[in-house]
Amino acid sequence: MKMKFTKLTPMRENKWIMRCAIAFVANMLMAYLAYFVCRVAYLAENWAEMSQGLDALSMGDVLRGCLMFDTSAILYTNSLYALLMLIPLHLKEREWWQSAAKWIFVAVNGVCVIANLCDAVYFRYTGRRTTATIFSEFGAEGNIGGIVGVELLSHWYLVLLAVAMIAAMAWLYVKPTGRLNISGVNAWIRYYLAQVVCLAVFVPLCIGGMRGGITKAVRPITISNANQYVNRPSEAALVLNTPFSLIRTIGKSTFADPKFLSPEELDAIYSPVQNPASGDTLRRKNVVVLIVESLGREYVGALNDSTYTSYTPFIDSLIARSLTFDRSFSNGRKSIDGMPSILSSIPRFGEPFFLTPASMNAVSGIAGELGKNGYYTAFFHGAENGSMGFEAFSRATGYEHYFGRTEYCADSATNGDADFDGMWAIWDEEFLQFYARKMNEMQQPFVTTVFTASSHHPYKVPQKYAERFVDAQGDDNVMHKCIRYADYSLERFFDAASRMPWYENTIFVLTGDHTNISSRAEYQTSLGVFAVPIVIFDPSGEIVPQRRHCVAQQIDIMPTVLHYLGYDKPFVAFGQDLLNTADADTWAVNHNSGIYQYVKGDYVMQMTDDGKVKGIYDYAADWQLQHNVQGRLGNVEEQMERQLKAIVQSYMVRMTTDQLVVK
Repeated sequence: MKMKFTKLTPMRENKWIMRCAIAFVANMLMAYLAYFVCRVAYLAENWAEMSQGLDALSMGDVLRGCLMFDTSAILYTNSLYALLMLIPLHLKEREWWQSAAKWIFVAVNGVCVIANLCDAVYFRYTGRRTTATIFSEFGAEGNIGGIVGVELLSHWYLVLLAVAMIAAMAWLYVKPTGRLNISGVNAWIRYYLAQVVCLAVFVPLCIGGMRGGITKAVRPITISNANQYVNRPSEAALVLNTPFSLIRTIGKSTFADPKFLSPEELDAIYSPVQNPASGDTLRRKNVVVLIVESLGREYVGALNDSTYTSYTPFIDSLIARSLTFDRSFSNGRKSIDGMPSILSSIPRFGEPFFLTPASMNAVSGIAGELGKNGYYTAFFHGAENGSMGFEAFSRATGYEHYFGRTEYCADSATNGDADFDGMWAIWDEEFLQFYARKMNEMQQPFVTTVFTASSHHPYKVPQKYAERFVDAQGDDNVMHKCIRYADYSLERFFDAASRMPWYENTIFVLTGDHTNISSRAEYQTSLGVFAVPIVIFDPSGEIVPQRRHCVAQQIDIMPTVLHYLGYDKPFVAFGQDLLNTADADTWAVNHNSGIYQYVKGDYVMQMTDDGKVKGIYDYAADWQLQHNVQGRLGNVEEQMERQLKAIVQSYMVRMTTDQLVVK
């Protein structure tokens, strides 16, 4: 379809530019329509699998999700076309240029249509949108052509639909024609100025659309963000589109079975499947998990010797009444690593879990498991809803309710956005009070999690506390005042919670998502950068307060809590039950920059991704990890290596075969 334009006079150059822009917008809207038709076909092809639960979905949420992911995919795939149409160049008015732009548009979007429709068939085998792993998965298959041929014949109607859609895009394409005949310097200035303005307006909108938002709190969206708009992981395929799933996973580290051990050896050494003890009766206690942004163990005086300054007087007092551990570690270095580790017992190996294709696997966690036993489940984060992908992951791991900045501001008992820190989230003090009050409205038993935000860049505290939490003289660590404010906010939270009827029947778990700026050399080593506190507080005293001289890690939280409650179903957790594991048998694992670290007893083993032991250190005596004792420990070294390899291999196998829940 052509928009017929006559040759324009020098006074009508901006009119041609406007018509060119209209043609561009019309063609981009046609791409949205193509994605919509593909999504309808996707749903129709997989109606038996996807129809269940559709009536429980919020169509508003689903449509918003579809629009966001389609916008990102369309802008990525049509970036060259957009450049050809909007570049301030006089050549683009020529017929050959516009013809080239047309067929690039048709070809690119035709490929996207084919990818979406092919994936409609493939969904039944994977239960999710196809990711970039498909290229390695079938790269060595010699019969792939035959398989594709059979599927084309059996799904001839999708082939016809693809042909019809591509033909329609070619026929309906809006192609501006005509050539300007500009004369005079002023006309040329107006011509190029108008085109530069159009491009300047489009570029930031394009970047925002690709990222999924334009605010500071929004990270570039990934496939796991689709869980934010649906109730079940399998429904995420309805919100996503295949081009986006492919683009977002190309170049990402993917999981692969390293084959360190035979299947028989692997099962004998390690399994993450946790089985309930016979005869356990479920304790219907509430569970409250407090994830404090950047709470490193270095800041906590009670977990260090007397030479350390404490920045957490309240946490110190809480530790005196709690179960804590001398050697406690995170399983990642970022906030997006902390959530899977703490709530689903999934460590970070390689890429952050919910930035990888494996995030679309069926996943459970503390909330997902206890929800099966009638627990009310809710996740709280004071940032913009959707920030950091937390809402999406909380939904995927079993939290039915989410309370973010939107819900906080809608609550008449709060000051709304007056409590916003201006950068990330609602200030900790106010949001934790909101958190405590909301739990008072919940039916027991409940499991809730709050992720705080104030102890973070740009390292500010509320103005009203500027003098109270001022940096100490000579203290150049800007985290210290933030941690002191976070500690005070926790004190106020526990003070409010202690007056509520659910308090005595609740287990509180307190930890940091990761560490932050360090002032002490001990916490700047490759192991020290993972040191966070893990505190389990039971006001009833049933969990005996004590300081255990053992190793603990974030992925131990889920199995420890579930086993203590007497949870009666098997579940997958890569950690261990700290309450029923001997001190000598506890361990921790993490991964950073291609190196696995495995901590057991006084030693830490470092191993490369390909299974080569790089070093072993007695970190208890050699905390700077300067003296490699590899080859001197005999059976201890051999056992550590075998167990580390078993943990890594089990993780990789389960990621690639979708075995993160017990089916």
